[in-house]
Amino acid sequence: MREPVHFIPIATTVIALLFARVVFGRYRERGGTHLLWWSVGILLYGVGTLTESLVTLFGWNAVVFKAWYISGALLGGAPLAQGTVYLLLKRRTADRLTRVLLPYIGIAAACVILSPINHALVEPHRLTGAVFEWQWVRLFSPFINTYAFIFLVGGAALSAVRFYRRADTHHRFVGNVLIAVGALLPGIGGMATRMGHTEVLYVMEFIGIILIWAGYRWNIKTPKAGRSDQLAATT
Repeated sequence: MREPVHFIPIATTVIALLFARVVFGRYRERGGTHLLWWSVGILLYGVGTLTESLVTLFGWNAVVFKAWYISGALLGGAPLAQGTVYLLLKRRTADRLTRVLLPYIGIAAACVILSPINHALVEPHRLTGAVFEWQWVRLFSPFINTYAFIFLVGGAALSAVRFYRRADTHHRFVGNVLIAVGALLPGIGGMATRMGHTEVLYVMEFIGIILIWAGYRWNIKTPKAGRSDQLAATT
């Protein structure tokens, strides 16, 4: 049975697509591999909530379900984190991490696609990884989510601490706090999904993308020389 909370991903999708367009526009103006990764990450965030929207509107579908799992559990935070990697670390190190991360995600996605579905556990308007016959495919996501947490949430939190000490960059302190919290919320929602509470994920994704965009706006509120276009952790 569909409830009002099931329609939240529709709004989240619209917000994410608009946000991705803004960040990609900044990438086209300024360049920067980190901005490209961030725009892709926000776009994939929207793809994940789009699949949730499709299930709400049209019912459960195996292709849509697997697209949801890949775009959310495997790609929900990784591209955003990788953008932060390219901002914080040396290019050579970031490239090496990319060469590890992408094949890992590719293998995980292939396993998700190949896994049979236990249709006895399918709910018409609700998504959950419990329907996989190969439950071990769900073991891929903790590594990716930990990676995203370290670089996206951790990087933003570290930057917030650094900017807090400087009166002229207080707006970036606020921005990075918002980003850190916003990036953390979908992870909390993902854990709730594992326990059967998918609706919590819908709410957390919606609040999360709003906070991340608000943080982005705070970070570019007063442009400074250098990297004023920070989305996550900044120098």
